[in-house]
Amino acid sequence: MQLHFSPSMRSITISSNNGFIDLMKIKVAACHISYRTVFHTILILAFLLPFVFILTAVVTLEDCLGRRLGPKFLGRVDDSPRLVRDFYKILNEVKTGEVPPDLKLPDSFDQLVSDMKNNHYDAKTFAFVVKGMMDKFEREIRESKFAELMNKHFAASSIPKGIHCLSLRLTDEYSSNALARRQLPPPELLPTLSDNSYHHFILSTDNILAASVVVTSTVQSSLKPEKIVFHVITDKKTYAGMHSWFALNPVSPAIVEVRGIHQFDWLTRENVPVLEAVENQNGIRNYYHGNHILGANLSDTNPLKFASKLQARSPKYISLLNHLRIYIPELFPNLDKVVFLDDDVVVQRDLSPLWEIDLNGKVNGAVETCRGEDGWVMSKHLKNYFNFSHPLIANHLDPDECAWAYGMNVFDLRAWRATNIRETYHSWLKENLQSNLTMWKLGTLPPALIAFKGHVHPIDPSWHMLGLGYQNKTNVENVKMAAVIHYNGQSKPWLQIGFENLRPFWTKYVNYSNDFVRNCHILDS
Repeated sequence: MQLHFSPSMRSITISSNNGFIDLMKIKVAACHISYRTVFHTILILAFLLPFVFILTAVVTLEDCLGRRLGPKFLGRVDDSPRLVRDFYKILNEVKTGEVPPDLKLPDSFDQLVSDMKNNHYDAKTFAFVVKGMMDKFEREIRESKFAELMNKHFAASSIPKGIHCLSLRLTDEYSSNALARRQLPPPELLPTLSDNSYHHFILSTDNILAASVVVTSTVQSSLKPEKIVFHVITDKKTYAGMHSWFALNPVSPAIVEVRGIHQFDWLTRENVPVLEAVENQNGIRNYYHGNHILGANLSDTNPLKFASKLQARSPKYISLLNHLRIYIPELFPNLDKVVFLDDDVVVQRDLSPLWEIDLNGKVNGAVETCRGEDGWVMSKHLKNYFNFSHPLIANHLDPDECAWAYGMNVFDLRAWRATNIRETYHSWLKENLQSNLTMWKLGTLPPALIAFKGHVHPIDPSWHMLGLGYQNKTNVENVKMAAVIHYNGQSKPWLQIGFENLRPFWTKYVNYSNDFVRNCHILDS
């Protein structure tokens, strides 16, 4: 079908496609509306009608899709910022308000969505629900963290059954095996115990396994093991087992002496009256052995502070073995220079150069612990250990003075005997007891920081690396390079809570083929 216009635009003929038959012929009257006008009108409508259709469709879709399409297509203003501002205003109002006690809090996000759908929450109710949920979850996380710290404290204070088994079996061996009771050292080597040409190490502990690691690692790392003399001091109940271990497992050519506290004539109650008070005063015993949660305001502290308080309440801090280092000059009157080692250290390098260090007349060669960014270990000043609101502390100490480390110390005993270090230690310990432990709470280091004030010579930090019992993020490459690594902190390597990546530096010196170790199921983890 075809459409034909006459030259004058006054008639329109509609014919078939082959052009032979005219189906319709229309004449347009010239006196009223010109065909040109009609034609232009049709053209305009042809263009406008699709646009109107599209516009109508967009508006309809806009209503159906929640006004998401209309603003972009038509240039309308997006009112989402206004909605955000309104909701932020509601959140501010809710922030200082109390969650209604009758408001049911969902236990999960899915339940929150379901409750919103079923209960048709308004914005303010929704904000209160979210606030209540977050408060609840934060409270539960906080309680879980404190419970974790408490469990870790108990784990750190306990004796693993394998180590307890080792002590019992070795004690039994002492009573039944003559080899386990043989003299340490043999009679012909007794003169070496007071010979200052040897390198004398002092170790005070009731942990047989830990003592074996300290001694073994020191001897194996030494370039001159034949020059080493170890003086191992333990308590009365552990003495037989400790003696058995070193009698049956000699570390020749090094020399080992094992002595119990009860074998030192100098350690009488008359000489250490303050320590007797520490061990027997009920208030002190309750502080270290009592309920560590009772009376504590957990809402007024944070987990880091709580962990520090728990560490300060370790029962080892009222043990005479822990205080014993302050009496070394009296216990070994014939020695001039010694190296003191804690039982949670591992020696990885020859320590004989320590005897060549010139302490410049000082008593204590120690690594300072204020020379790093590590808040747990190497950024310690006196303010980290003492209560400077106490007038005696404020008047005698500088809060910004650098602290130093116990655990690997070079002691010049000749210089020490010319001081009043022991008397100062006793005096301040007594003051703290009388003040109900309000001057400090962290064991033996604080009174030592006071007693050795002015008597400390800093040694290179590479000799003594600390913190392996505090954090598992310790740089392993730094661990490898340190002469002595110290597992100070709760996570001892012989405990299940020890850090797996740091434990191998300790376990490599445990003799797992030993019958006593194997029978007590002390296994390499």
